[in-house]
Amino acid sequence: MVNVLSSLLVCGLVLVSAAQLKDGDVLQDYQRLKRLRPLGVEFAEHFRNASLPDLDLFQSRIPSQEDLLCLADMAQFMQALTAGKLWALRMIDAWGSIPSGVLSGNAFHLGNFDECVKISEEITSSHSIHGKYCFLIVPAASISLKIASCFPASCSAAHMDTFLEQLMQNLLNSSSTNIKFSEASCQTSESKPWDGMTIFTVVLLGLMGTIVGLCTLYDYFLCQDQSNIPVTVKIFSARASSRAIFRIVDSKSNPNVISCLDGIRCMSLFWVIFAHEYIYSLISPNINTFNMISWVAEPFSSFILHGFFSVDSFFFIGGLLVATVALRSMDKSKGKLNVPLMYLHRIIRIVPILAIAILVYIKLTPIVSGGPYFKGGFHGTAACEKGWFWTLLFVQNYATRNICLDHTWYLAVDMQLYIISPLLLIALYKWGKKAAAGIAVLVLLLSSCLFATMMVNKYSLLFKNGTEGDAGRKLYSATHTHSAPWLIGFLFGYFLHLNRGKKFQLGRIAVWSGWVLSLAMIFTSMFALYPATQWSAPPLSTLKESLYYTLTRVGWPLALCWIVFACMQGHGGLANSFLSSPLWQPLSRLSYSVYIWHLFVQEVNSRSVRTNTYFSDYNLMLKFWSDFGITILMSYLLYIVIEAPFGGLDNLLRSREKSVLKPQAPSEQKQSSVDVQQDQLNDGRNLVESDVPKEEATETTPE
Repeated sequence: MVNVLSSLLVCGLVLVSAAQLKDGDVLQDYQRLKRLRPLGVEFAEHFRNASLPDLDLFQSRIPSQEDLLCLADMAQFMQALTAGKLWALRMIDAWGSIPSGVLSGNAFHLGNFDECVKISEEITSSHSIHGKYCFLIVPAASISLKIASCFPASCSAAHMDTFLEQLMQNLLNSSSTNIKFSEASCQTSESKPWDGMTIFTVVLLGLMGTIVGLCTLYDYFLCQDQSNIPVTVKIFSARASSRAIFRIVDSKSNPNVISCLDGIRCMSLFWVIFAHEYIYSLISPNINTFNMISWVAEPFSSFILHGFFSVDSFFFIGGLLVATVALRSMDKSKGKLNVPLMYLHRIIRIVPILAIAILVYIKLTPIVSGGPYFKGGFHGTAACEKGWFWTLLFVQNYATRNICLDHTWYLAVDMQLYIISPLLLIALYKWGKKAAAGIAVLVLLLSSCLFATMMVNKYSLLFKNGTEGDAGRKLYSATHTHSAPWLIGFLFGYFLHLNRGKKFQLGRIAVWSGWVLSLAMIFTSMFALYPATQWSAPPLSTLKESLYYTLTRVGWPLALCWIVFACMQGHGGLANSFLSSPLWQPLSRLSYSVYIWHLFVQEVNSRSVRTNTYFSDYNLMLKFWSDFGITILMSYLLYIVIEAPFGGLDNLLRSREKSVLKPQAPSEQKQSSVDVQQDQLNDGRNLVESDVPKEEATETTPE
């Protein structure tokens, strides 16, 4: 999440600045703020006693139609306020005030958003006064307070700035306070009419949902024999897809299943979503923002600040599965690899849900939610409107500075690595270990490229240092940065392919040594920079930080190699029991949908807040489970409506491709292509694709 991470780093810089304030720097601003009563009260008192000439907006210019309308509505507001009418009192009641806890980092008072925007008072048959909610920006020391305000919708922020100058002159004997209304934050109850793409999105989802519903009813009431369900019905039936999602498969019945990958994938998915939950919370209207300074210095924060290792785990799994599944398929086809169809299958699996996600994020987000923070809808709307095609072309990590759907940078990197995989697969098949040695050299060269990039540009990913220039785009989301985990997984998949079914005889010392070394690499990757994250610690040299990020990009996937190998060889113990639990299987099959939709849920819930929040690990844990539960439900529904039908169509294409290459015997033809879709594709354990949370296969036999 390049944009969100940038915001997080800027937030960190602000916190450092605030933490270094001296008593004298704060005293003057603090005393000035505390001289004010609640701003709504001050506003009411001022305008209750003001006469119409006092509200003159156009002393030096000819009034416009907007000026006259605002002045007329303010006159009506003054009269109603003096008469004690409810709508006028609500307009004042909706205001915020100087927040308490300013010295703890509380920079927000959100007032009452809904009370303000719901105000609608009919003045004449042709004119009504509506409430308009805006933030009042109050500079104070190193932060700017954002305080809710409410006034007639006919008045702009510029109009209210003029009134505010009069108010400040009366209160503080000075009009040069730099306090301004923010027009960019203003909202009313008036919603924009649906445009063509919004209507298209709603119609498309409604149509897909209707087809799924009809096919499900047909399946449930008219298909008594599940083995003879029509192909189209089974592709779209929610009953059949749900049965496949929640089916528990005994991995012991198939020696080609790497069951521990389900647990690794799901734990990594938890980690990604949990880290994103923290990022959204760090930029929320917290009443204790300055507590983040001490939080960053705690050991637990390393799990969030180094959450990119969770993504490296996905890259490792992706490379492993590409190698194991494709090489086994090439063995059966005597080295043949249909590269165009390989790409086509992947596009069918990934692109439809990604395209619909772009539409849902930018078009439906404003419809399903709103609030003080939600002006303009989804935060990436502008980037999506300008560069949505870069995302669908999977080059957004290089082609644009602002990515449409921040988290899809992963899909771009993974697709780019997948595109070059046929070259590596053909090389491994023809030249075997010599090609593997060449790929190992490639890992070293790409790691050296990462090291050189950080050294030459003096990039830093330490929270307290921020990022210089384009570090996020050129380093964090760059393909060469994450190529080592993918290639190491690819080589490990080749190793498993060569030694499939082989049982290695390992002594107790070797097993314990493997576990100690792998855990040491994991904990070193997580906590090696912990001393440098302390605010009092001296700056970490570029050389040391470059070495850290280069070596951990290799050490992390190597540790995963041992974990997978030990679990497969029966040396996993409790780790294997946990990671290979069949309970992970349903979530594993939904992992791609969960990855795509979790930011939608977090965006809606985080930016729809009506009150201030309190930043703490406990509160974040509660919010995480709430958002995760909603994400699971949303992912399940959209999987049934979108992903499963396209997956079924893709599997139908695969089945026809195989029938052309190798005609089936009559007995084999009893299992339809859709049976393959439901029993294999939706099982999420034997796909050729190796997409992130996309349903990567854990079974190494091809479909």
